[in-house]
Amino acid sequence: MFVTMRAVVQRVSECSILINGTEKKTMGIGFLVLLGVEQTDQEEDVLYLANKISNMRIFSDHEGKMNLALSDVRGSLMIVSQFTLFASTKKGNRPSFLQSAKPDTAIPLYESFIDNCKKLCAPDSNIHTGVFGADMKISLTNDGPVTIILDSKNKE
Repeated sequence: MFVTMRAVVQRVSECSILINGTEKKTMGIGFLVLLGVEQTDQEEDVLYLANKISNMRIFSDHEGKMNLALSDVRGSLMIVSQFTLFASTKKGNRPSFLQSAKPDTAIPLYESFIDNCKKLCAPDSNIHTGVFGADMKISLTNDGPVTIILDSKNKE
């Protein structure tokens, strides 16, 4: 079975997250990144996705072409762990999440992804995160709309 670390990247004009009904984080222009960690993922998957996202040119330049990266627009990142990116709906109507990494594997890779994004994308003050395993409500304005799905092992 083909497995991979996945990221759904949404270009946003604004984004907020409410964590466990109390803690709220907000940002303006940037990326909302939903990160799914699979059972066999490793540090190389983290590095690939962090590099790809930090260099992705999907913001419009003065001619309206997608030609600018996150750093060019001084954008922020909101990174949220999303185990449901590995939902299998092959059998029945209730999704299975057996491909998703267990917390002892997923948490260190999620934290490594955040650390690598801090180094590559923007200063620490521009990185916002969810809380692994918490109940989270995300609100966003998808700009474009632009949504891109990245797979660490399917490098198209």
